[in-house]
Amino acid sequence: MSDELRRVMCVEDDADIRMILEFSLGTVGGYEVRCCPGGRSALQLVPDFRPDLVLLDVMMPDMSGPETLVALRALPQMQGVPVVFMTAKAMPDELEQLLQHGATGLIVKPFDPMTLSDDIRPYWEHGRGRPAA
Repeated sequence: MSDELRRVMCVEDDADIRMILEFSLGTVGGYEVRCCPGGRSALQLVPDFRPDLVLLDVMMPDMSGPETLVALRALPQMQGVPVVFMTAKAMPDELEQLLQHGATGLIVKPFDPMTLSDDIRPYWEHGRGRPAA
């Protein structure tokens, strides 16, 4: 795992949101960003990309966010890498259930594209080095 937050992987099935994430994190934030449309493609991307942080949509058609998180945590290169769920559901009990899956944090959609790159840094700082759930 890197000592600096440089590479962010975004797993999001909505093409428009992927485009916003690439702009927000890449152009505005200066991170190297790889976006993929679902859990299966994320699992294929991880070995080569080796993300420092993952933003993971909760509801996706091929694998849910929680299912994807379990599969990511099974990969050796993902041990200790912070994973942050992104969701439009902001009910406190739902948010707590998502955190119990082992995510480092939650970002509620819609997010502010101009501040997202700053908003993810505390999750990376808090989550790096944290053992996988």
